Amino acid sequence: MSVPIRQQIDVAFYIIKQKLRGKKRFPLVLMLEPLFRCNLACPGCGKVDYPAEILNRRLSVDECLKAVDDCGAPIISIPGGEPLLHHEIGEIVSRLIVKKKYVTLCTNAQILEKKIHLFKPSPYFNFSVHLDGLREDHDRSVNLNGAYDRAEAAIRLALAKGFRVTINCTLFNTAAPQRVADFFDRMMELGLDDITVSPGYAYERAVDQGHFLSREATKKMFREIFRLGKERVKAGKPKWRFSQSPLFMDFLAGNQTYECTPWGIPGYSIFGWQRPCYLIGEGYAKTYGELMDGTDWAKYGAGRYEKCANCMVHCGYEPTAAEDAFRHPFKMLKIALQGIRTEGPMAPELDFSKQRPAEFVFSRHVEDMLAKIKGTGKTGQDKVA
Repeated sequence: MSVPIRQQIDVAFYIIKQKLRGKKRFPLVLMLEPLFRCNLACPGCGKVDYPAEILNRRLSVDECLKAVDDCGAPIISIPGGEPLLHHEIGEIVSRLIVKKKYVTLCTNAQILEKKIHLFKPSPYFNFSVHLDGLREDHDRSVNLNGAYDRAEAAIRLALAKGFRVTINCTLFNTAAPQRVADFFDRMMELGLDDITVSPGYAYERAVDQGHFLSREATKKMFREIFRLGKERVKAGKPKWRFSQSPLFMDFLAGNQTYECTPWGIPGYSIFGWQRPCYLIGEGYAKTYGELMDGTDWAKYGAGRYEKCANCMVHCGYEPTAAEDAFRHPFKMLKIALQGIRTEGPMAPELDFSKQRPAEFVFSRHVEDMLAKIKGTGKTGQDKVA
């Protein structure tokens, strides 16, 4: 794991402080979505097919800062949409850094070269570039030829300017472990700081519903990828650096039985605080307190709700792994030193026999927002850069 030592220490002290206060549920990362507008239309994305009236709206700087203060998480991830389309994104990032928040700006990097002057290198800041593989795989994933080449050029530029740069990689059932391994090798050659990897989540709104991974397929794929990683290290190639905890990676390989902790990485957008998590939108709370206290958490998670059945995404399970590491530090250390087991029996799976059926209610908040926009007469079309 290549997360900076300063960040590891600060987050550890934050967790200890929450424990001493007796808090059972607390956030580690805030997913702050300042807008949904994007300059790509990825078929596996469930965030960008909103009506134009919604895509043209954004959070103000003050709204972003208030959400960060209300939540209190030490790490702020800024996804979208494409955050670089927000004309105040530079100010949002700089003011969060002043608060000593660890800020990750997620970007497809298609316009990063034009926008990079808005940012300054800082130990509290990094760019996380969305890449789902080498040229052929990534361009197919985002449905745009040339997207990979532009992203790699932007990565090179950002690294040359002294920025910390990572990638976030989403894998679908079209991913071939050998090609994924080649891709990770290439990222290490570029001098990338680290990799965030996760199986894709089957968004209800995603255009392509045919290429999401089942839990079993996820575990098998990651076992094979990690096995190839070990072979490459033996062959003298650099070890892949991941931003995620060894226990979460071990979970992806089927060696841990974890339940989701959705409150660990809450999401905030123009709709409000998303219930129950960043991936599933089944209602929104007006305040962070209302989200935490007014959400029936027992209704959600793998084994409880059909929509969660195949989810093994980091925004649900990384906080679980962090809790496990806090309780069992030597367990995490053992995996970090010995590597992830890629053979033998897998950990027991959760019981899915009593999960409640999915409720398809994602359009309700869209209709409510459109009614609100029409009621005020504001379309927000001047809100996006």
